[in-house]
Amino acid sequence: MKIVLLGYMASGKSSIGKKLAKKLNLPFKDLDELISEKEESSIPEIFKNKGEIYFRKIESEVLQKFLENEHNFVLAVGGGTPCYGNNLDYINKNTTSVYLKASIKTIYKNLSKVKNKDKRPLVSKVKSEDLQEFIAKHLFERRPFYEKAHLTIDIDHKTQKEIAQEISLNMR
Repeated sequence: MKIVLLGYMASGKSSIGKKLAKKLNLPFKDLDELISEKEESSIPEIFKNKGEIYFRKIESEVLQKFLENEHNFVLAVGGGTPCYGNNLDYINKNTTSVYLKASIKTIYKNLSKVKNKDKRPLVSKVKSEDLQEFIAKHLFERRPFYEKAHLTIDIDHKTQKEIAQEISLNMR
């Protein structure tokens, strides 16, 4: 069983992914962590020192290599991963993709709780008063990619445990 979790930043892909993996007795992996290991650098450092284009290229390479070589897993990918190159086609061809669909309000609430925004390069320079508008615009651009996932789970007003349960019931 190969499951890839898609969704906007702060939609809970990593935290829900860990709960889902435990529930299904599968290993959990986070694509950003795999990229950081390969590059021996954090995601913000890669963005700062080499730029987003370099990051997206490496992201695609690490994703494809992982999907080709691993079996039975839950993988959380970055919010932009399915929106670049042929990543989404590759994900959908080789795994079961799940879109964790969150409202702008939920994403804003989750991002507002983040203490160190420097760990999120795309919003690190966005002023607090502009954050909700930034999310709305960005989500509007990315939603068509997310909606091509095999399964969509609305996460608003649900606990992470409830979401993991809902996904696991759809995997049988």
